[in-house]
Amino acid sequence: MGPGGPGSGWPLAGSLLVAVAASMVAGGEDCLWYVDRNGSWHPGFDCEFFTFCCGTCHQRYCCRDPLRLLTERQQRHCLAF
Repeated sequence: MGPGGPGSGWPLAGSLLVAVAASMVAGGEDCLWYVDRNGSWHPGFDCEFFTFCCGTCHQRYCCRDPLRLLTERQQRHCLAF
């Protein structure tokens, strides 16, 4: 079978390409303020270029791993709940 057939690496390669592109676009993504699990408030902060906000609703930090990306939209969703 050709590219994209069963067992080929094309779907994985495509996913990796999308993740890398997303990380480049999201570079400098801000971490919004949040409240941790203990109820302590943390102010928002900016991430350096080529890094973006990562973590969970209750713990945020800057990283380069696109699989841990926490978009501003996702962060706002955390605030709503």
